[in-house]
Amino acid sequence: MATHAFRAVPELEPGLVGEWQAGGGELVDLFARARERLGGVAAVRLGPRPTVLVTDPQAVQHVLALHPDRYVKRSHRARLLIGDGVLAATGDAWQRQRRLLQSQFTGRGMRRYEQRITEAARTTAERWAGYARTGQVLDVGEEMRRFALDTIWRSLTGHPLDVGTERELAAVPAVVAALPTLPADGTAAQGAVAAELARIDAVAGRAIAAARDGEAGPDGPGLLHVLIEASGTRPEYTDRLIRDELVTLLVAGHETTATTLTWLYLLLDRNPEAREQALAAGTEGSPQRRQAVQALVHETLRFYPPAWILPRCAAEGDLLAGYEIEAGTEVLVCPYLTHRDPGLWEDPARFDAGRFTAPGRRPTHPGSYLPFGIGPRACLGLQFALRESTVLLEHLLPAHTPRFRSTPAKAAYGLTVRPDGPTPATLG
Repeated sequence: MATHAFRAVPELEPGLVGEWQAGGGELVDLFARARERLGGVAAVRLGPRPTVLVTDPQAVQHVLALHPDRYVKRSHRARLLIGDGVLAATGDAWQRQRRLLQSQFTGRGMRRYEQRITEAARTTAERWAGYARTGQVLDVGEEMRRFALDTIWRSLTGHPLDVGTERELAAVPAVVAALPTLPADGTAAQGAVAAELARIDAVAGRAIAAARDGEAGPDGPGLLHVLIEASGTRPEYTDRLIRDELVTLLVAGHETTATTLTWLYLLLDRNPEAREQALAAGTEGSPQRRQAVQALVHETLRFYPPAWILPRCAAEGDLLAGYEIEAGTEVLVCPYLTHRDPGLWEDPARFDAGRFTAPGRRPTHPGSYLPFGIGPRACLGLQFALRESTVLLEHLLPAHTPRFRSTPAKAAYGLTVRPDGPTPATLG
């Protein structure tokens, strides 16, 4: 087919881009304007060439699920931190790494971590009971990070998170938060967070050495031991790649879950009836209550998907929703805006967990709801994240209601969408 038979992707007027730049708004505001004016496939000129924004469900599925070979990842924004871990890997290396890890996060593999998730939730519940007795002020965001880090650390090493390791691994969220503001030059960026990276490397090095020595925690071997065993038959699993996978799992396994749980509590603070409805859905431990609690998590993920934007690059020319996509075009899939599209979701600005329990309440197209992505590069830890979030909430929701002393005024759009500020509270 001749190129002239294709339609060009409609482009947002330069004046509106300039207006956004002058106003200093968030990038998501510009993207929302583009979608509102131009539809689910729109071009925005952020540099010399237009970037194509994709929010239409069919186009989302086309890019991420049906033709991932045409729309490829080039370099992960967190490569400075995660190196060649599975999130950043490409090609054959990515396929090998994903195949090894995938079995650990589905079916029988997930059952291996059930007890570790429960123990981490119990530890958090005991800590919250102490806060409630004393009236101590806690930071909900920090508490959620502490729980999620404990859970993934137990799953990786078989050990509960100790105070020293927790203190050193505070460098992980520090680097994640710094990523959007680091210099473009790789050497300069590395230097800007060198101290934090050194602390992370030291923790990873000690954990890898202990696993190589056969040391298992009280819960038995962890996922790190799977990586160590792989190094016996797969020469690519050097200590450096094992370190990269370990840090990747730390980042993906605690940062996104902690952020989701923090948003959930902030949303419940504004919508207290949602908590009451979930608890009234069934008795403690019942499938009905579990489904209702999990629906709270899903609705939070609809508002604030962990991967709010998914960058891809067109490896070859393509026809997307009737529009010409030239090879080399930057394509940004934006779950954040897809999840808030009034053409897909009834009253999308309203927090309503019932969308995920009542039949027919949510769109069925797979490109309509993708908090963890879709297609071959969808997040490996989807079931793990849902399970740990649900288990923690089953422990905490019946017993405690945080009373926030202040709440963040806005969101910060970086590697994830996180509350832009502290979340101090006491427990009722």
